[in-house]
Amino acid sequence: MQLSIILTNKYRLLSLAAIVDVFETANRFLQEDGKPELFNITFVGTTATKVLPDSLSHIAYATIEREQVYDLIFVPAFGPVDMAKTLEENSCLFPWLHAQYQRGAMLASNCTGAFLLAASGLLNDRRATTHVDAADKLATYFPKVKLEQDAVVTHDANIYTSGGATSGFHLMLALIQKCCGREMAVRIAKTFSIDMDRENQAHFSHFAPVETHDDALVMRVQHKIKSQFPEIRSIEEAIADIPASRRNFVRRFKQATGLTPIRYLQKTKIEAAKKLLENTEKGLFEIMLAAGYNDMKNFRQLFKENTGMTPKAYRDKFAMRFEPII
Repeated sequence: MQLSIILTNKYRLLSLAAIVDVFETANRFLQEDGKPELFNITFVGTTATKVLPDSLSHIAYATIEREQVYDLIFVPAFGPVDMAKTLEENSCLFPWLHAQYQRGAMLASNCTGAFLLAASGLLNDRRATTHVDAADKLATYFPKVKLEQDAVVTHDANIYTSGGATSGFHLMLALIQKCCGREMAVRIAKTFSIDMDRENQAHFSHFAPVETHDDALVMRVQHKIKSQFPEIRSIEEAIADIPASRRNFVRRFKQATGLTPIRYLQKTKIEAAKKLLENTEKGLFEIMLAAGYNDMKNFRQLFKENTGMTPKAYRDKFAMRFEPII
């Protein structure tokens, strides 16, 4: 099986190395079982030479101009980048991806690599996921994508996508199971200490509001929500003194932040509750009040909608229990 990994402009090295490590390990296990290696790994790029660490220098390299048909193509995650600019820099890959897909190649993206597939148009009207914290941006940039932002892995018409960071391992397990069988997938999971029962990535989200726009009115409301969210019961309270109609302001707010004001307020409150569950031993009732809610049933419901977990399950998973390192 011809497996290629695209050396995109601004790729994340960790994502690249993880793909190589997993599939080389699968090859090694096949050899140990007296079987031939299955995956022939090649880096594919747009420049004449590759620039990679010595630990990856043994991997073959080819350019997109080479007449080679691949069976499986990986798009690694991007690092922290200006996404619009980065997609423009990588746009020369779009025709090649389309040609490979039309010839029968499976396409797979890790984390924010989904943005490249979306920008190429290959994800139009298809299910996809990405890093949970980048999902709102993907939905805004590419509304034709059937985004499943809480999904760990998606598969639609021979195109696979994965959620953030370690969700890429679940994508690779799915592909190894498809190509090598369940037994090999389990063996790989044990080798890399991967929990195979992950079905939701919502609890990994971290709300980092966009504050780099130049809409002063929107920024004013953002600052108000940030400093007064426990006392704000409705979005009308947050925008009561804004000299703009509600409809017009909601449009401006979403354009600037990617979220409606109501969703923004909710995410702010839930993020505050998450931090208290992670870092304090306060009771749930006290945390509910501190986050700005006064109805336990409503709070539990909203918390689960945003994280995929109950507050208790979230605390059990993320509360700090390690002894401090001195």
